[in-house]
Amino acid sequence: MRKFSKGEEEAEVNMTPMLDIVFIMLIFFIVTASFVRESGIDVNKPEDQNGPPPPPPEDDKRAIAFVIDDSNRIRHDFRTIDISAVSSIIKKESVERPEAPVVIQTSEAAHTGLALRIYDEAQAIGIPRDKIVWTPRK
Repeated sequence: MRKFSKGEEEAEVNMTPMLDIVFIMLIFFIVTASFVRESGIDVNKPEDQNGPPPPPPEDDKRAIAFVIDDSNRIRHDFRTIDISAVSSIIKKESVERPEAPVVIQTSEAAHTGLALRIYDEAQAIGIPRDKIVWTPRK
């Protein structure tokens, strides 16, 4: 075995070239970063927040919808109604929204007679045939 003598010099690493490269890279990144411009989004805020909200667009064309389920219950605006109330609902809502179509959605197990009565009521009130839609509910 060989023993190292204390008199030998240890190898040195010259750090000057590495520091030069680090400073050159630092200067490069500082110079290029000053030319980068961040772009943002302009936000247009309404000036008056206290006014009433604007009416929903095309609200007068929202359908007058009736849904007939498997148990032959007629629903309108998420509530169960009787067949005798259909005529008054169509009259009231067609006055409020004259452009609104009448939509009848029926399940496959529902009686066709109920949908036919709603269809006839809408025609009797004066809703044109092209504005009465009868669709199956899935």
